Amino acid sequence: MSSPQSTSGQPEQQKKAPEEQVTFRFCSECSNMLYPKEDEDSHKLQFTCRTCQYTEEATSTCVFRNVMNNAVGETAGVTQDVGSDPTLPRSNKTCPSCNHDEAVFFQSQQRSVETGMKLFYVCCECGNIFQ
Repeated sequence: MSSPQSTSGQPEQQKKAPEEQVTFRFCSECSNMLYPKEDEDSHKLQFTCRTCQYTEEATSTCVFRNVMNNAVGETAGVTQDVGSDPTLPRSNKTCPSCNHDEAVFFQSQQRSVETGMKLFYVCCECGNIFQ
């Protein structure tokens, strides 16, 4: 079975528009944060300082973006300092990065049938995560 094509006979290019980065804006007069506000006369978005009333026109209509990531990684929530956690079990497994011979270990955080019981090790010296 072939995949669908456009009417021009060429495969469609699925380009994802680059996501615009939303950053905090600060007042050039007093360095306080600028807040979004509508100019009621021209119906345009502006950023205004609540302290000194400085105003600048917005270059974009996006004031907030919440990007949700629904994929949970196998080592989600694991930081490099878990090696110093005295409650985790220890092993004399050698780290492939620094050759230190002490690591803490834990089971994969991803709970699915395909995963099985996968162990991950975190080097107590450099924090490298390995299997």
